[in-house]
Amino acid sequence: MVHRHILLACVAAIGLAPASAASAQTPKEQLLAPPADAQKFLIVSAAGQHGQSAIWRLPDGTIATRESMNLRGQVFEQDETIHVGPNGQPDRIVIRGFTPSGDAAETFAVADGKASWKSPIDAGSAAYDGKSQYSTFGGPIIASAYFAEAILKAADRRLTLLPGGSARASRLVDVPVGSGATAKTVTVWLIEGTSNEPLPLVMDADGRFFGFVSAGISLLPEGYTGDLLKLQKAQIDAMAARNPAIKARFGTVAPTPVAFTHVTLFDSVGGKFLRDQTVVADAGKITAVGPAASVKLPANARVIDGIGKTLSPGIWDAHMHVGSDLQGLQLLSQGETSARNPGADIQPTVLRNQQIAAGRLLFPTVYSSVLIDGKGPLQAQGGISVSSAEEAIAAVHRAKDNGFTAVKFYTSMKPEWLWPAIKEAHKLGLHVHGHIPATLRPTDVIAGGYDEITHINFVMMQALPDAVVNIDNGIQRFYGPGKYAKDVDLNAEPMKSLIKLMAEKKITVDPTISTFESLYVPENGDLSPAYAPYVGTLPPTVERGFRAGGFQPPEGVTRADWRASFAKLVALVKALHDAGVPIVAGTDGSGLEIVRELELYVDAGFTPAEALQTATIVPARLVGADKATGSVTVGKEADLVLVDGDVSKDIGALRRTLWVMSDGALMNADELREAAGFSGRPK
Repeated sequence: MVHRHILLACVAAIGLAPASAASAQTPKEQLLAPPADAQKFLIVSAAGQHGQSAIWRLPDGTIATRESMNLRGQVFEQDETIHVGPNGQPDRIVIRGFTPSGDAAETFAVADGKASWKSPIDAGSAAYDGKSQYSTFGGPIIASAYFAEAILKAADRRLTLLPGGSARASRLVDVPVGSGATAKTVTVWLIEGTSNEPLPLVMDADGRFFGFVSAGISLLPEGYTGDLLKLQKAQIDAMAARNPAIKARFGTVAPTPVAFTHVTLFDSVGGKFLRDQTVVADAGKITAVGPAASVKLPANARVIDGIGKTLSPGIWDAHMHVGSDLQGLQLLSQGETSARNPGADIQPTVLRNQQIAAGRLLFPTVYSSVLIDGKGPLQAQGGISVSSAEEAIAAVHRAKDNGFTAVKFYTSMKPEWLWPAIKEAHKLGLHVHGHIPATLRPTDVIAGGYDEITHINFVMMQALPDAVVNIDNGIQRFYGPGKYAKDVDLNAEPMKSLIKLMAEKKITVDPTISTFESLYVPENGDLSPAYAPYVGTLPPTVERGFRAGGFQPPEGVTRADWRASFAKLVALVKALHDAGVPIVAGTDGSGLEIVRELELYVDAGFTPAEALQTATIVPARLVGADKATGSVTVGKEADLVLVDGDVSKDIGALRRTLWVMSDGALMNADELREAAGFSGRPK
């Protein structure tokens, strides 16, 4: 039942919930109405409120929940009822309503010793042991209150889950909240087994559900939302106690030189693969690069045989969102030694940077942007919400004062707030990128000072009708390109002039094309290509989510239309690249998706070398780090990844990481994967 939390904790994910089921979705007006005495919760982030939830009991004792949420124009209206059987376990669950992906309908029932379920992405049954709890695919966040309370009551605080897996709870930290008559102490518990990272749930002293706090979306009782940052910091600080041991295990610079011999080396500057090369790293720096026959190995070098393997500069994900300190293990296990976190919350980012600076946290080098958006019903979760030019300028200064390297403007910004904020950001030396606010097109924000456009759909906005552009701060920014992109001629106006302009001004594009594949292409139950290689390595609740379908096309538009529009967006990435527009590979995900992003570039017509440049030297240049990293060059930092296979022929070989070196620390990728919660290598 906690899977819904995992999805919401990944705040960056554009599609957060299940897709349509076979039956007609229940309209909002027919969903349950909370009674006056229902317990009320608010869905919040650092930016403000995004929805509300309620939980109560029906006359027969059934637990009832109702939730409404609006994430940047993506509307979630759901209810859920949980009937508890004589054994204390749910024997009937019904979820109704809708999400941006369509019908949320889901059912679970126990009858005649058999448990059966039907969700938007699967259906199944199993012999019921009287103990296991069904882990719902979707539904309201607040419905996980029952799961949280049940696991604390369970023997050894462990529960077996259906369709598979198990969960366990451990105490993390006590936190005082409220004041005066509302003062109380709550406890953060970590739930493990439902994700590859522990999930924090907040409970009161009586073991009742109090809330859920993450770096993005959180759920707290009315009257306690002012404690959000306090709870967030307490969780982060308590979890940080684990960090020094992990850093000591993996993050120590190799005491002797390390030689990668007879590798196929990716020369990211030249954009080519060099055969039978040897690279030596010592004391955190690259000290020798050249043909294996001519590089002399230090007498005390640790030699790693690279025959049949490819050595690349450390990989960058130029658009991924950090959930917790432990995410560093996952990223490094995949060879990601650098990343950009565009739209990062201030407090978690500052606390994480302090840990890294103190040498206590093992993590890739991350360049973070503060997200700035217009205040209102469509404001983005996280970041800073503003309602004037003065507030926008103040937000830019907060970014600079807190050590951020960039600002990311979002789609609800009014133009009269945006232009002075961009000017101030440049004055302070900050990189400017982001979405394109409603009523504006790419040429407008380029003229106004954008250095980079985030997401390929916003580049396509240049050719879309005013009816789309003028309201693209909500769901229309997905619906519009999905409907119209397929018919856009990239070689005609207005795209022809836009591409030429972007090339002349070197306006970078962060396409996140793998995200749009997940939105436009799959039907419910389809296994996402980005995650298919990881099946069998993560908890069943996580892998079930790999089959979530895309958004539901609006009336009058088909999945085939969306797939054709997705193909045109892929073609646009290639057209931009061919014109000389800098492309940086980003996923808008958790980091698992980066190789899929590169595979899509190759599918578009990039060579493997061109694709890999977008995840090495090009992002390094973008953030001004190319003199230190981004290529395998003598004197640069030893950020390297050795993979099994020939990347020049199979870009997917990048998933088969064997050894990772970050700032000279040599790490076995299998050991990193195990510590990060994976049970094996991706396929």
